[in-house]
Amino acid sequence: MFVASAIALSVALLSAPASAQSRAETMRFVTGGTVNTLDPTMLGTTREAFTVGMSTYDRLVSFGKKKQGDNWVFDLENIRGELAERYVIAPDGLKITFYLRKDAKFQDGTPVTADDVKWSLDRAVSAKSLAAAQLLTGSMTKPEQFKVIDASTFEVTLPKPDRLALSNLATVYPIIINSKVAKSHATAEDPWAQTWLKENTAGSGAYSVETFKPGEQIILKRNDAWTRSADGKPAPFKRVIAQTIPEAATRANLVERGDADLAIDLQANDAASLATKGKVKVISTPQYNAVSFISFNTQMAPFNNVKVRQAIAYALPYDDMFKAALFGRGKPLFNATWKDGPPSAEFPIPQPVKLDLAKAKQLLTEAGFPNGFETSFAFNLGQANIAEPMAALIKESLAKIGIKVDIQKLPDAQMSTLINEKKAPFFTENIVAWLPSNDYFYRNFYTGNQRWNYSSLNDPKLVEIAEKARFETDPAKYAAYAKQLNAMAFDLMPQIPIWQASQDAVMVPSLDGYVYQFHRQVDFRDVRRK
Repeated sequence: MFVASAIALSVALLSAPASAQSRAETMRFVTGGTVNTLDPTMLGTTREAFTVGMSTYDRLVSFGKKKQGDNWVFDLENIRGELAERYVIAPDGLKITFYLRKDAKFQDGTPVTADDVKWSLDRAVSAKSLAAAQLLTGSMTKPEQFKVIDASTFEVTLPKPDRLALSNLATVYPIIINSKVAKSHATAEDPWAQTWLKENTAGSGAYSVETFKPGEQIILKRNDAWTRSADGKPAPFKRVIAQTIPEAATRANLVERGDADLAIDLQANDAASLATKGKVKVISTPQYNAVSFISFNTQMAPFNNVKVRQAIAYALPYDDMFKAALFGRGKPLFNATWKDGPPSAEFPIPQPVKLDLAKAKQLLTEAGFPNGFETSFAFNLGQANIAEPMAALIKESLAKIGIKVDIQKLPDAQMSTLINEKKAPFFTENIVAWLPSNDYFYRNFYTGNQRWNYSSLNDPKLVEIAEKARFETDPAKYAAYAKQLNAMAFDLMPQIPIWQASQDAVMVPSLDGYVYQFHRQVDFRDVRRK
């Protein structure tokens, strides 16, 4: 399998226009996923398509970076101009004015104007796409909020001073499109040119698309006129080749041999093995905007009983699960000690839970189940390499307090249906928040009758506090709300945060500049060769 895939990669590279480029000028990225669209706002867009969208389009603003341990990660609190040379937030927080770069041009050479920004953001909140739901979390919901002041000045008006309005404009979806080009391909049935933009780009980004074979390979060519990186320089590589290689072991071998430069979706054991060998560079970064959970359906017996949920929280073999599932690669969210409530306003924070079977048995007895009960524990087959060893350990440990567990390994579609229909009683899932703010996590994953509220928690007080926090501009008051939310989540125990898995960026030693990004993909504009 490795030989066949490696030969396929080599043939593809040799036959590509990029073969004329020197090794130093081309980056070769291998992934198990696929790029399925060139428009990152489309429903069903893959994560791999997000990374292409980040490189081919600009936004008004972008995230800076900060250190997390020894590694670099995106910084939610540090937002710099991208197409905007600068921005000004009004004292009351209800208006953000953007001053566009006068030298910004689309890839066809035409200037980027405020009219293009207006059309693009109107499209983001109006078209049937992923963008509208995201911008809603920053209180941007209708075209009337977007106003052209002059050719290079643009204004966003908010109904309330929303803490996440500006950061929303740095995410994948609010791309700025060459409106004249897009309109020329629009129709009465497709006023936002979604069909055409799915297979074509009209952006001003660091790279243009040279060739695109959906599901196989995409080659990006540097836009030499683009100088909107943090250091004011063009993108580092003349070309980027991103190719789908389904087998994780093959991707690992390709990077180890130097036939590919970078992969970020290897299995934890492969990354651990490569790190030990020392032939490649492995940057292991806990995904600080992602969390893995053990979730309960709080509307379904017996998990509607908080003491049952608490009993299970003290019956899980956390340390063994962490080693077996992740090889210890990540940030554990257990074994903490709290003296006077949550010590931090951040989310997630390590929980004061650890394996304590005596306490678990006592809580189960208090819940009215001294002899335990039977239940099922489900996980997505796509996550089997992590979830399967974890599930086996959970089953073994819960049996010690009388809970008999039937493990259900479900295909993605079946798992999604169970979660959507709120029929999964006890399961594991992951969440990702592009904007890892405390209130954002709680509003998206602990409230409402929606898919991402895995536990179906319905606590009016938690909803009230999360909404207050969203619009709170005083840092001290916000921190107080955030700690209150953390305390409530622990007391209610609708789900147990267990860890933040590491993203292992495995690369040849000559690469540098990698930053863990909010979309958990590589930003090709970051990475360079030493």
